[in-house]
Amino acid sequence: MSEPRWLTPEEAEVWATYRLLRRELQRAQDQQLQQDSGLSAADYALLAPLSESGDGVMRARDLGNEVGWERSRLSHQISRMEKRGLVMREACADDARGSMVRLTEHGKSVIEAAAPGHVETVRRLFFDPLTPAEAEFLGKVLEKILGAIRSSAEES
Repeated sequence: MSEPRWLTPEEAEVWATYRLLRRELQRAQDQQLQQDSGLSAADYALLAPLSESGDGVMRARDLGNEVGWERSRLSHQISRMEKRGLVMREACADDARGSMVRLTEHGKSVIEAAAPGHVETVRRLFFDPLTPAEAEFLGKVLEKILGAIRSSAEES
């Protein structure tokens, strides 16, 4: 077995800063969503792709893939959202074992009301501190890292 490739002090500092950024940004977004709309981050994570789909309906499996969740987590979250009238499940016409998730009118109005505050929080905390050139560079860096992650997953 080969020796671990330990992080340099500078790399360790960058990694710690990234982890702190991720946690604090998520906390700020969660707080904004809860205060402004009563939504959780999990609610928003599912409502956003549903609202962006043409007819407000997606196959549950595709919705889970979109947000990167396992079937159990997705099912529990959909159940909670159904109880609040945000979404409803429907049978899948193509596959008796599958199900569809539909955005209700109430869910549509809630996500439409929540989106402006959410986007403003993203803009204020993530993009406003950067120049346009820095934002473009950051996008390229993030794509590069994402490509490495995807390549590694394909090799596994």
